[in-house]
Amino acid sequence: MSRAMSNKSLDFGKPASGKKRLKDLLLQKDNRYCADCGAPDPKWASANIGVFICLKCCGVHRSLGTHISKVLSVTLDEWSDDEIESMVEVGGNSSANAIYEAFVPGGYEKPGPDASHELRAKFIRAKYELQEFLKPSLRIVSLPSEKGSLKSSFSRKLMDSFQSNSSHNSEGMVEFIGLLKVKVIKGTNLAVRDMMTSDPYVILTLGQQTVQTTIIKSNLNPVWNEELMLSVPQHFGPLKLRVFDHDTFSSDDIMGEAEVDLQPLITSAIAFGDAGMFGNMQIGKWLKSHDNALKDDSTVNIIDGKVKQAVSLKLQNVECGELDLELEWMPLDQ
Repeated sequence: MSRAMSNKSLDFGKPASGKKRLKDLLLQKDNRYCADCGAPDPKWASANIGVFICLKCCGVHRSLGTHISKVLSVTLDEWSDDEIESMVEVGGNSSANAIYEAFVPGGYEKPGPDASHELRAKFIRAKYELQEFLKPSLRIVSLPSEKGSLKSSFSRKLMDSFQSNSSHNSEGMVEFIGLLKVKVIKGTNLAVRDMMTSDPYVILTLGQQTVQTTIIKSNLNPVWNEELMLSVPQHFGPLKLRVFDHDTFSSDDIMGEAEVDLQPLITSAIAFGDAGMFGNMQIGKWLKSHDNALKDDSTVNIIDGKVKQAVSLKLQNVECGELDLELEWMPLDQ
């Protein structure tokens, strides 16, 4: 085989421009070290996440499955134009870690180049599979899809998810009519599930969508002030919420649950149309009753051109605990 033919075999079967873009990205300072353990000179990459990784971390990434991380060799594998584009789009390790490691808890040990396989696997699974270190509003919920389908990058997964959820087009027989922004404000007098306290977090569910707040350590009166986004299907039901105590070595314990009736908010918002045309005013109300979790009547208001609803809930099926939320309706054109 000639020298020219040998070089061509490493060209991913693509024009030199595509290969050059990938190599230029790899030569950037932050990409010269493994995104997960810091080992120098990584020769592998997760094409859909958009990071360069070492051989040891590569093995853990492969164990996650291609629906989470599609691993390719920088020099040996063939790369499609879309795979190269997705790596360039993310920008490499520094950009990806700014998202995937945005909220690493204090005391959580990130593995080094010589870390054990167990420590390496624990961190990588928490980072990408469980998404424990992401800003909660950016967490990606894996939904059933056709076998072999793969979004090309984190940013594309995020944008595709948002665009499909905020569209009138049917996808999987679900049509969305708007967006719901939920601000999880705080919990009060939550139940004890550890020896003296709890490590609470909140899970919100609407239809097939699930989002989660961060975990707050050792606090029965946690303040989150986190905004989570959900798409509202045409045939929506209640917003379901559950509070859990995070346990490291066993399954998480339930700390209460509740449901929020979205009908007053959405019906009022749709009836008034463009809220920006009105001054501040009350446009609806969800009344406290024996069969809901409301502490007090909850009013729907137009505030500075936005439709909002403050909700205070008494958690159900638990000895104590309250939760404060703020809902905001966002029409699709917004």
